[in-house]
Amino acid sequence: MIDKIKTIIALAIVTASLFVYYSQEEVSLLFRVLGVVAAVIVAFLISATTEKGSAAIAFIRSAIIEMKKVVWPSKKETTQTTLTVGVMVVIVGIILWTFDQIIGWGVRLLTGQG
Repeated sequence: MIDKIKTIIALAIVTASLFVYYSQEEVSLLFRVLGVVAAVIVAFLISATTEKGSAAIAFIRSAIIEMKKVVWPSKKETTQTTLTVGVMVVIVGIILWTFDQIIGWGVRLLTGQG
């Protein structure tokens, strides 16, 4: 029950900050944006104390650990892969265009339009 209350409070803080942002147009844009950012941070900190919030933070931490284990391709590998994909797209496009032309010719022949 406490988690639900915390979540509602966090949502209320963000909603109130957005209401103030749009209703106080005479206030400097910088201050309004800083107010919304501060409200989002406070809402995040409140949400982080809930069961789902702590589970989400644990998930993000484990995702970051897994990302560090990834072996990213080099610039040369990325360029080669990109060029290969581009060439294959052109080849498949030409093949599909050829099939379309043949099928269109056949349909025109069968319907007597060509």
